[in-house]
Order: sequence, then C-alpha cells, then structure tokens
Amino acid sequence: MKVFFDQLFDYNFYCNKKIIEVCTALDVVPEKSHRLFCHMLNAHHIWNARIWKQQPEYKVFQLHDVKDWGDIHYENQRSSFEITSSIEDFDRRVDYDDSKGQQYTNTVQDIIFHIINHSTYHRGQLAMDFRTHGIEPLITDYVHYKR
Repeated sequence: MKVFFDQLFDYNFYCNKKIIEVCTALDVVPEKSHRLFCHMLNAHHIWNARIWKQQPEYKVFQLHDVKDWGDIHYENQRSSFEITSSIEDFDRRVDYDDSKGQQYTNTVQDIIFHIINHSTYHRGQLAMDFRTHGIEPLITDYVHYKR
C-alpha cells in the first residue's frame, strides 16, 4: 500500500510541478487557473494537517503568489511522504472538522486517495481554463506519466 501511495504522490508532484513551470513562465496566470491551483495546494496541505492532527496554515481558498507555489507544493509532498512512511495502519480513522465546522471521520487511505483524486479533478479544470486562454494544456493523464 505504501509503495502505491508513494507512486501516486510522485505522479501528483510531477503533474503539479509541470503546471507550476508553465505558470511561472507566463506574464499573467489566468485568474481562474490561479484560484484553482492555489485551492489544490491548500487542500493538499489541509488534508495532510488533518492526518497529523495539526492546525493548517492555509485556508481552503487562500491565494498565494505564483513564486511561492513551488515551496508550498514541495512541503505538501514532503509531508505526504512522511505520512506514508510513518503510518502503519492505513485503515486508521481520522476525525476532523471540515471548513464549515462539521465533524467527519475517514480512513487515512481514503484521505490519501482523495488528495490525489482532488488534484486530478482540478487539473482537468485547469486544462480547460488554459485552453480558453490560448495556453496549451498539459497532458497529465496517469498512464502518460507511467510511460
């Protein structure tokens, strides 16, 4: 399980790093793309913090300067690898409050899968927004990554 989750986090890191590289090279990042990518970074950070039972530093829709994306992304990845390296029971339940204050419980494996799936979902939205603004969308499909 650990190896598989590490592979998924590697995939996620690779795709997001490519997006950061494209956006860093742009004169202006489209507003929707900026908001979406910040949200992806924030959500990953928040879910890691929930697993660690820590207070997150970022809010769900907090905006960050593009120049800070790489550092936030790297820290998210580091924390996720620390989780997969230290967790023995991926079925362990994690109690947390969502951004509206409602209480929920999910397993560590559910949360890890959600982090990856959530990012994939929003990368699809980014691809659409890129295309709308004349920016060539990146191919971020998992099978292309594995080739």
